[in-house]
Amino acid sequence: MTGLFSTLANKQVTILNMNILNSDLENAAQKGIISPEQAKNLWIYLENLRPEQGKFQGMHVLYYFGGVLILSSMSWFLTTAWENGPAIALIAFLFGLMYLVVGNRLWHKENLKIPGGLLITAAVGLTPVFMYGLQKSLGYWPEFNSASYHDYHLWVRGHWLVMELTTIVVGIIALRYYQFGFLTFPIAFTLWYMSMDLTPVIFGRDGYGYEDRQLVSIWFGLAVLICSYLVDKKFKKIDFAFWTYFFGVVAFWGGLSSMNSTSELNKFIYMLLNIGFIFVSVFLRRKVFLVFGTFGVLGYISHLAWTVFKDSTALPIVLALAGIFVVYLGVQYQKNKARVESAIERMLPTILMKWRPEERA
Repeated sequence: MTGLFSTLANKQVTILNMNILNSDLENAAQKGIISPEQAKNLWIYLENLRPEQGKFQGMHVLYYFGGVLILSSMSWFLTTAWENGPAIALIAFLFGLMYLVVGNRLWHKENLKIPGGLLITAAVGLTPVFMYGLQKSLGYWPEFNSASYHDYHLWVRGHWLVMELTTIVVGIIALRYYQFGFLTFPIAFTLWYMSMDLTPVIFGRDGYGYEDRQLVSIWFGLAVLICSYLVDKKFKKIDFAFWTYFFGVVAFWGGLSSMNSTSELNKFIYMLLNIGFIFVSVFLRRKVFLVFGTFGVLGYISHLAWTVFKDSTALPIVLALAGIFVVYLGVQYQKNKARVESAIERMLPTILMKWRPEERA
């Protein structure tokens, strides 16, 4: 083992340029190349070798904060102060072109991937603004119900689809040339909006109800989650699935949680689905399922407390003890995380492990 560490130390520069994941070492241990103990120690060693620039630092906060300012100023505030279609389209086009040119230079010539990628993302984010101004200029913007881009973030409307489809296409084209994970944010965000705006298109502008929106949200969110999993499996080095997972869960879980059922059996099934979310988070290694699954379970417990066992004097005590027990389990899990996860992985069938996405750094 000492010889192995010495060899790695001599080749430190080469290793730091490789994207080695913990799952790679686990696979090597399963194939008998190294022992599980060596895999664990080697991962700790490589973690200590990682340079600081590979971690999220204060400069990254400034980069992303600046990107948010750009997107908000060029979408929300621009269209709030301006209602002239040609002017909005021209300003969005010029700023989008500027972001694209500067971002491309930073990406390729300066090797500044994060600020360059953020500017390119900002250019993609201006697509719906440009399409809004273009449609108004050409007289294709419907004047009924909503005539302002400001309402794009407030109301469900079928005529937003042209803006949404164009944004998704532009985002996919940008991903083709710039392998930047955050570029999936405007795509995933727009897909979430589309899940709501598809309802009046499917059921007719005046012929849909709240239940129809829930069904469209559930099925659309499920489709996005399936696509996210396929993307997660295909691309191993860059995480392109983070934001699509997030907004897919928002659409699916949101539509499911907004359903109002008087059946206790349905509510119990809802709780089981949220517990399933927690197990999915372990399998996919995605915390977003854990967060929303926990919210769902807490929602069901709240239902029991306020409705089913409203007058029960024992329920608060039972829930408090259960909460303490959950905290205890969390502490024990934190102390024995590697051992617990290894035990869970050994319990999973081998064929199922083959379908598990790569662990993200």
